[in-house]
Amino acid sequence: MSELVLTESYKKSPQFHVPVSAAAGAFAGIFVGAAQGSTLLGLVGGAVVLALLAFVAVELVGRSNEKALRWAILALFALGGLLFGALPGLVVGALFGWFFGWFIYWIGFNRYRTPLVPYLTSGQVLWFYSFRVICGAIFIFLITPILVVMPLSFNAEDFFTFTPEMLRFDPDGYSLKHYRDFFTNSDWQQALWNSISIAPLATILSVSFGTLAAIGLSQPHVPFRRAIMAVLISPMIVPLIISAAGLYFFYSRLGLQGTYFGVVLAHAALGIPFVIITVTATLVGFDQSLTRAAANMGADPVTTFFRVQMPLSLPGVISGGLFAFITSFDEVVVVLFVGSAGQKTLPWQMFIGLREQISPTILAVATILVAISIALLTTVELLRRRSERLRGMSPG
Repeated sequence: MSELVLTESYKKSPQFHVPVSAAAGAFAGIFVGAAQGSTLLGLVGGAVVLALLAFVAVELVGRSNEKALRWAILALFALGGLLFGALPGLVVGALFGWFFGWFIYWIGFNRYRTPLVPYLTSGQVLWFYSFRVICGAIFIFLITPILVVMPLSFNAEDFFTFTPEMLRFDPDGYSLKHYRDFFTNSDWQQALWNSISIAPLATILSVSFGTLAAIGLSQPHVPFRRAIMAVLISPMIVPLIISAAGLYFFYSRLGLQGTYFGVVLAHAALGIPFVIITVTATLVGFDQSLTRAAANMGADPVTTFFRVQMPLSLPGVISGGLFAFITSFDEVVVVLFVGSAGQKTLPWQMFIGLREQISPTILAVATILVAISIALLTTVELLRRRSERLRGMSPG
């Protein structure tokens, strides 16, 4: 399907596209220069190279041989990356070459305006793309630690850094031994079993109590609804260390400290706010006349709940349950206070591995947890879209 064109493209003046391309090259050159030990040289060199390429591409070559020139730019950057950084440099250089080959023509021939309406001012166009760049930069900032941890989990050595073999993409530098250690080590397997046995029960309790609370608080006749809601979602707001200390002293009086049931209850309390918020958001557009219609037809409150309210609020219930499960599975502060060695969960074992022996198996476990979280969050997004379709809303 072809891209919708709202504004025709045309060649921009060199006074515009050359400085813009030079600025982009200078920004990229900062990182390349820092990696080579000279930030200033990278900044100046990147600006000069991109300015020359932009002038040649737009003013001398034009659109007639665009594809060939873009391939040439890609090859040039890949060769430069190979000279300065061996095989990893070749890969990074090829990516830079592909991007800048596209960027030069995108700026030089006004293609950035083609998907926009023609009456936008220059300031509005600048903000349109600046906002997306800012969002992308924030996303990269947040995702970079994950992108670093995942390849490190395949390190053949017991290090938390990239070895020379890994940087050369040498197969000998990569191994699955940390994953094998996770699946064969009794301590890790016991911690995994504890997490798997605690999180589902805590999730069931969170979903049960949270759903009932959300449905009750959605009724307009309930007194002090806002105060009750504030109390119920307070575990999400209060710092975990305060909640953990309070639970420790409370459990000590009841004899629940250091018990399996105590950890489950604590994690359920942390998960209930997520269920309440998601179910309440689902019930915002709920038509109360449906429950009255069910009552008029002879349905008791329990039947009305399971036949009318639950199917319509099910996406919110499942979303809240997934968030409650993730909260319980990843939580470490509360379990350190209210649990014992017998309830050592996976995050607890990771904390011990960082504090006592710096075990690289932590990286493998972190990668597995990231994969599980991505799968669960993808499910949450699909359920959100389904909920919006059921309510007649447009996704997004």
